[in-house]
Amino acid sequence: MRLAYKIWIDENGRAFGEGPAALLDLIRTEGSLNKAAARLGMAYPAAWLMMKATEERLGFALLERRIGGKRGGGSTLTASGEELLRRYRALQADADCKLQRLFDQHFSDWSRGGASGLGPGAPDQAHQWERQ
Repeated sequence: MRLAYKIWIDENGRAFGEGPAALLDLIRTEGSLNKAAARLGMAYPAAWLMMKATEERLGFALLERRIGGKRGGGSTLTASGEELLRRYRALQADADCKLQRLFDQHFSDWSRGGASGLGPGAPDQAHQWERQ
């Protein structure tokens, strides 16, 4: 048994989460939205739409785009994009640490093995929790 969760920033709907963060991480290293999308196994139009929708929901640009030419096109993160990504990754790291401690506090006495994953002291019926 392990803890699983997702974190996203909501601004009039889901605005920024792991998908856009992973794309920004790769744009930073690859210098290209197209190359970043390919590394994620994502079609370029889907990646472009994801970035456009994210920027619209957040209300600021995440990327500076250079149109192709002799040197080719490319993308880099704006200062706001860099800062958002930095804060999001820091939030994730803090949440990982704190949520793991809470999970261990509440579930350390339950068995980690077996088909059901439930050990001594488990409730009579297993419940499913939905996390959003």
